[in-house]
Amino acid sequence: MSATWWYTFGTVVFFVVMLVLFWEAALVGAGFDTGSVLAAGLAGVLWIAATVPMLLDYRRRDEDAVPVRRRRAFVPLLVALACSLVLGYATGIWVIAAVPLVETIILLNWGPGIRLRVVLVVTVLLAALWAIDARFGIPADGGSTWFLLGFYAASLPAVTILSLWWWDVVLTLDRARAAEARLAATQERLRVATDVHDLQGHHLQVIALQLELAERLMTSDPEASLAQVRAARSSVDEARQGTRDLALRFRSVPLRDELANAVDLLRAAGVAAETTVDRDADLAPAAVLGPVIREATTNALRHGGGRWALLSLARDAGTWRLAIENDADDRESSGDGGGSGLPGIARRVSDAGGALAVEHRAQSFRLVVTVPAEEART
Repeated sequence: MSATWWYTFGTVVFFVVMLVLFWEAALVGAGFDTGSVLAAGLAGVLWIAATVPMLLDYRRRDEDAVPVRRRRAFVPLLVALACSLVLGYATGIWVIAAVPLVETIILLNWGPGIRLRVVLVVTVLLAALWAIDARFGIPADGGSTWFLLGFYAASLPAVTILSLWWWDVVLTLDRARAAEARLAATQERLRVATDVHDLQGHHLQVIALQLELAERLMTSDPEASLAQVRAARSSVDEARQGTRDLALRFRSVPLRDELANAVDLLRAAGVAAETTVDRDADLAPAAVLGPVIREATTNALRHGGGRWALLSLARDAGTWRLAIENDADDRESSGDGGGSGLPGIARRVSDAGGALAVEHRAQSFRLVVTVPAEEART
């Protein structure tokens, strides 16, 4: 957006500067006196200076606001009017005199439909002034230079609006993109809220029924009442696990990204890390292997030698095989950090029907996780 705006800004200013240089060259070629040429040049410089704040104001414009919505727009208008008067007095050429004021007017905060009408009106006005000048004001020996000057001046409003229209289109697309992103976020929040409501609503209803039944059986059948209390506690555990799985699903990251993030983290810590990823890695069970990658990376940083690490994910027959190997610290191995990293990995992999293998070597530590490929479809 910023690059597009400054490109548009530079384009409009370039057109204005070229017109000022064009009329200066035409005045010098037509033999105008030095005072007139200098006055026209000074008026042109002031007009360029008045155009800059109008363009900067246009960037923050509101189509629903009035055309002159800020007091600072009056100053460029007054400057442009003064430039037009000076040009008219110094050159006597109407089309040159009218351009600064006309160009500043079309940069006001007009609505889309109104702006088009304004451009059409001022273009016709400049064309008429050009015709008058060609009849009475332009030197007879001006030739094609004055023709090109008149054509340039008459077409400048249309060229300016086309440049600003491009900026308006890009701005509209950016607003649409932002609105689409907000809509997607709202839909995602609604989906999360629906899933949580359905999950918790079901379990809470079951728990309420079980506790109600336990209350009724408390006097007549204590054993059955106790069984219902146990069932309610089991339902609480199921609800908690369901909520955890739901949160994990929404936080899941593709395994390619997990491995790339792990490699970036290791390299940022000064480890020479390399990775090999199967082309079908998106089919692997990210919910199982993602936490394993994060935990193993943490272990490699915390307990490894800090020199190199190798990560690979491959599909072997009916299983997915994740291998993470790193150099071992002489003082401690990657698996003996005193924490619960490896037991947690083993429990998670076992719940998914997989297996964990840990190899302690003299100069390295290797962790290999295998999980069934059917886990991805599940």
